[in-house]
Amino acid sequence: MNHEVIDININGSHAKLYTYFLDNSIEIDEKRVRPTIIICPGGGYEFTSDREAEPIAIQMNALGFNACILRYSVYPNTYPTALLELAQSVVLIRKKAEKWHVDKKKIIIAGFSAGGHLAASLGVFWDKDFLSNQLGCLYEDIKPDGLLLSYPVITSGRYAHKGSFKALLGERYEKHLSELSLEDLVTNYTPPTFLWHTRTDETVPVENSILFANALLKNNVPMEIHIYPRGIHGLALGTEETKSKNYSQSVLPEVSNWVEMAGRWIQNL
Repeated sequence: MNHEVIDININGSHAKLYTYFLDNSIEIDEKRVRPTIIICPGGGYEFTSDREAEPIAIQMNALGFNACILRYSVYPNTYPTALLELAQSVVLIRKKAEKWHVDKKKIIIAGFSAGGHLAASLGVFWDKDFLSNQLGCLYEDIKPDGLLLSYPVITSGRYAHKGSFKALLGERYEKHLSELSLEDLVTNYTPPTFLWHTRTDETVPVENSILFANALLKNNVPMEIHIYPRGIHGLALGTEETKSKNYSQSVLPEVSNWVEMAGRWIQNL
């Protein structure tokens, strides 16, 4: 396995990309290229959760995928710093695709909660000049090939998780809030998307995923959505491995099959 910690610096920010890239074997297939999953943990744009980081990467490795974790900049760093860091990470992975055995056509952004907002933001902004101009690259260098969104923050409207947007925008919260309501920004260029959520999520209401799914459908973007009947916010894997020390309800085995379903979806992209 290639495990590195890579600095991602945007205008003095200090994000880090942790790689979990699988080695090839001459006994199996020395020329194999793999889907690569960039994981954006949640944390309300105030921190990046450990529960939605390495445990997820290990599960992606178990499916035969490369994985990496982006510990992106959070408050007091504000928009678009984290988005630029994510875009730069995609550029880097495509640049080193041969070294890291990356399938250039299967770079997937997996986001949890506020990290889901970050992932989906790249999904709707990848073809905008402000990203490519600042990074000095082409649109196609930045483009994700798919989005894997777990109980994502999406809307800044009625069902918003306001804390995430306040941390993301800082002093610009009131002025620019509506500009980052992602369900309004989906186009037919938004990448195929896999979503899952729980109906009883009281922190980030399930309507966030539903609004994004409906926007994808209206724009003829391939999508898959799973809504579980119960469960609190931030379940991660739903297993003992990602159990929160503060919430015993964070173990919910019936949601753990999202990993297997997402794996099949990625293979079929």
